[in-house]
Amino acid sequence: MFSMLALSLALAATPLQDDPVTPADRLAHEQMLTLDTHLDTPEFFEHPGWDFNRWHNVDFDKSQVDIPRMEQGGLDGGFFVIYTGQGDLTAEGYAKARNAALTRAMWIQRVVAANPEKLAFATTAADAARIAKTGKRFVYQSIENSYPLGEDLSLLKWFYDHGVRMASPVHSRNNQFADSTTGKTRTWGGFSPLGKQWLAEVNRLGMVVDLSHSSDETFDQALALSKTPIILSHSGPKAIFDHPRNLDDDRMRKLAKAGGVMQINSVFLVAYDDNKARGAVQDRQDDWWALSDAEQRKLIADKAVADATDPYAAPDFELFMKSLLHAIKVMGVDHVGIGADWDGGGGVRGMEDISRLPRITARLRKEGFSDTDIEKIWSGNTLRLLKAAEDWAAKNAAK
Repeated sequence: MFSMLALSLALAATPLQDDPVTPADRLAHEQMLTLDTHLDTPEFFEHPGWDFNRWHNVDFDKSQVDIPRMEQGGLDGGFFVIYTGQGDLTAEGYAKARNAALTRAMWIQRVVAANPEKLAFATTAADAARIAKTGKRFVYQSIENSYPLGEDLSLLKWFYDHGVRMASPVHSRNNQFADSTTGKTRTWGGFSPLGKQWLAEVNRLGMVVDLSHSSDETFDQALALSKTPIILSHSGPKAIFDHPRNLDDDRMRKLAKAGGVMQINSVFLVAYDDNKARGAVQDRQDDWWALSDAEQRKLIADKAVADATDPYAAPDFELFMKSLLHAIKVMGVDHVGIGADWDGGGGVRGMEDISRLPRITARLRKEGFSDTDIEKIWSGNTLRLLKAAEDWAAKNAAK
């Protein structure tokens, strides 16, 4: 539509006046293999008129990832998420969630198929570098919240056969598999009996086990039971902000000792700014695609007023880097990565979308990290876990 297209093109052409990235930093970033482990962008695929192959603007439709911005930000690919919100633990709830998850998975298939010159599916650790060398962006898939499986673990094999290589048991509420870190109570004290079977099946198939959103008890049990190292695809240190979604230093050390990786989030860095008036503007943004041109123009104007007069108390890039550097200090460069929760609530002032990702590389270089170590953070550590999952599954399938 006129207003979205005009706004997107105008802002895309605006130079980044506060960008501290030097030409040398940008060159180093472009030469690295980069990925993010938690891209909630498939939600936008289902919106009428939203085109992944066009530059969008976060200030209008709240989207943070598309192909042009992947190119601008030097993001070679990542894990595109099949996310399902938590519902009732009933046959009806499971069926509804299963249909939603299958729909989202099919949308990912459709978008990749519609962009064959720019996108390609990845299913093995080796695929990332191979696809990046062709100039395309690689698309891994993950499941956030296994609730749609109901009590039928055979569905994991269906998702695996359709490219999923990472899965988490739970989201913001306890479910049939495990307790959530933000659940009001503890139902299982970690994994349920079915959840332990889920974990064994994820290992058997060769998927990476993702424990973001899982309770501390679930994390502890997964660390003990998983046959391969686990990942937290979008989490952060509790030492930076004391929130249930974040992990304490002791568990971070245990994760590193077990060979796992924590991908640093850009959410849960500060207390949530619950401003109802600002929230109302954001609610209108959620339905931007259903608005007329006049309603879109009014939305843009209202948001500009809200931003100027009553902005959210959002964290900034420096706080994100403080979180990342703390994780590196505690866990070491071999056990930390980037999973900023793009299109799922992520982004900070100074890094509002993925076009600004070179800032991370530039700052890590300024801190004295080698390009080799920075590339581990950007992709190497995650791909090591995927390779370990592949190898364990292949070895044990042969028995």
